[in-house]
Amino acid sequence: MLKRIFFSDTVIFSAIVINTIVIFLMAFPDWSAEPILLNLDYYFIIFFLIEALVKLFYLKPKGYFKDGWNRFDFFLVIVSLPSLLEGFFNFPDTSLVLLFRLLRLLRLVRLFRFIPNLNHIITGLGRALKASVFVLIALLFLNFFLALFTCYIYGGVVPEYFGDPMISLYTIFQMFTVEGWYEIPSLIAEKADSKWAGGFARLYFVLVVLMGGIFGMSLANAVFVDEMTMDNNKELENKIDDLQVKINQLQNTLEKMNK
Repeated sequence: MLKRIFFSDTVIFSAIVINTIVIFLMAFPDWSAEPILLNLDYYFIIFFLIEALVKLFYLKPKGYFKDGWNRFDFFLVIVSLPSLLEGFFNFPDTSLVLLFRLLRLLRLVRLFRFIPNLNHIITGLGRALKASVFVLIALLFLNFFLALFTCYIYGGVVPEYFGDPMISLYTIFQMFTVEGWYEIPSLIAEKADSKWAGGFARLYFVLVVLMGGIFGMSLANAVFVDEMTMDNNKELENKIDDLQVKINQLQNTLEKMNK
């Protein structure tokens, strides 16, 4: 009976979904201390603990920990156990309680294991990150260079955007995302001593957006997406290669028959 329950993906998935809904509702300030939700959350911690113990009993430690997902589930169960202390002790609202609440969120990660073709996605993601690393480094260097350059030029004009290198880094990165970039040059133009200075500011930030936001980010996205979809292209290439081999074999057979 226990094996049938705790080895069922449907049961475990349903428990994770319901627990996710409970944790979501507990994030609302008015419901964070609702006894029903708190008790349900504690019951789910115990449920997942029993799941781990049952699987350990039937699979034995060697068989259980052989699977990467089981190791991950066991880790989540262990880090969730301190949350049970809230049910037995009245802690003041301190960083310890915040830590318990954050550890509770880790249980939501278990939903990832039920995503179809997750291993395929992770493999593609890792390959895409490796292929994009040099483009990302180039973008980071461009962001760093433009941030320092702009900090020296406009740090005294609009200190809220370029007052120091760290603020400037964030502002330039924001421009790379093409998010509200036009507001900053307009503000600088309003504070400029002449129309020429205002025009230069607008031209300068247009170039910043073109280099980082249009060309840089587009290149990074293109490389990333190309690597993510490479498996599909690879499968098509393999089919074409197999078809070519069969065509060559057929041609050789026909040539022998004609002789």
